Amino acid sequence: MTPLSKAQFVAALDTAGVDDTQKQRFHQALERTAPDGHQALLDWLGIPAAEAATIRAQSRD
Repeated sequence: MTPLSKAQFVAALDTAGVDDTQKQRFHQALERTAPDGHQALLDWLGIPAAEAATIRAQSRD
C-alpha cells in the first residue's frame, strides 16, 4: 500500500473544507491525546523529521 503524500492529504482536507485554523486544532488534539500517533501520522505522510518536529512543537503552544 502506498501512503498518501503530505500534498495529497492537505488537498483532501482543503477539498473537505478544512481551514488552516481547523488543521491546527487537529494537530493540537493529536499531540495532546496521542503524541506517538501524531508522530506516526507525520512519518506515514513522509514529512521530514525537522518539519515534523516543528509541527509538533507548534501543536504544543
